[in-house]
Amino acid sequence: MPQPVLSVAQVPAQADDPLAVLCAELGNGPFALIAVFMSPQGDLPALADDLRQHFSDTPVIGCTTAGEITTAGYDDGMIVAAALPAAHFSAATLLVRDLASFDPQAVIGDMIRARGALAQAHPDREHEFAFLMIDGLSTKEDALTSALASGLGSMPLFGGSAADGTRFLETFVLHDGQMLRNAAVLAVVRTHCPVRVFKFEHFRPTQTRMVVTSADPARRIVRQINAEPAAREYARILGKDPAQLNPFTFAAHPVVVRIGGRHHVRSIRQVEENGDLVFYSAIDEGLVLTLAEPLDMVSHLAREFDALSDPDAPIAILACDCVLRRMEAQEKQLSGRLSEILRQHRVTGFSTYGEQFNTMHVNQTLTGVALYAPPAKP
Repeated sequence: MPQPVLSVAQVPAQADDPLAVLCAELGNGPFALIAVFMSPQGDLPALADDLRQHFSDTPVIGCTTAGEITTAGYDDGMIVAAALPAAHFSAATLLVRDLASFDPQAVIGDMIRARGALAQAHPDREHEFAFLMIDGLSTKEDALTSALASGLGSMPLFGGSAADGTRFLETFVLHDGQMLRNAAVLAVVRTHCPVRVFKFEHFRPTQTRMVVTSADPARRIVRQINAEPAAREYARILGKDPAQLNPFTFAAHPVVVRIGGRHHVRSIRQVEENGDLVFYSAIDEGLVLTLAEPLDMVSHLAREFDALSDPDAPIAILACDCVLRRMEAQEKQLSGRLSEILRQHRVTGFSTYGEQFNTMHVNQTLTGVALYAPPAKP
């Protein structure tokens, strides 16, 4: 059997002693990094403090979720811990405490120094990646990922925006025993295990286009599309009554923008009472939006995971999956079939309010890192 490269534990969020279960399932370590994905149903401040005390020598990061990906596939109401063994990985973590007023140059400098220190300490670990978790209600994901670009170099990055089920009230990231809002945590990882950072999206653009003619970019609000009230015009294009618009509609009919020769999803979060549309990611006046149509979720996911297994299958996958994908799967009664594919490919992760891939904040995607067996020792 290949050597394990990821230790995983899971427990119901409302269990009497979740730490005991997590510790028993993770094993003794030592670990280079532990990432914890937490349903908002649990006593998170108590768990955060327990994790800090028990794993005092290990960086522990995490965030709240809109659902979890466990050994059952799509799951809910769980706490999931994913640990990278120190035998294969080295890691450093960075905290961006105040997203509303962070200094991009300071963040870039901290990241470059962390990468350099890891490379110097572990020159034999030639593969690297970065994992970002960020407050999903901060509206600062685009600004932070753009700032990180200068410090990434050739290092691939993936990540997810912390979530709060489908309530959209409070989202938290975990760092050093603290549950923090308006914050982000970044892990920089080196390993001798081959890795592949990926992004899957199951949409293709149509010929239907629309233009944002009035917007509030700071709040990700679109007021007018094609010089008409945004929700009414979007509904007209879909052939629906504006009163029919709901999260399932947005999941099934996203819009995309063309950036750098590729289309990227810009998902709608909700419709306001006044007919404005609130988006999950950056939006601005003059932006051309293209209506997208979905591919078959099941065959698409199976095909993409098969591609990650060519020529060798990953031992484990750590992933961030948009909550809108989960909603679409529920609406189309595909959750069970998708869960089976996630189980087959040993995927662990959580459902997000947005995803990060290299230098971009994106929506309605599955991002992650595939971890492969380390090379055999001579």
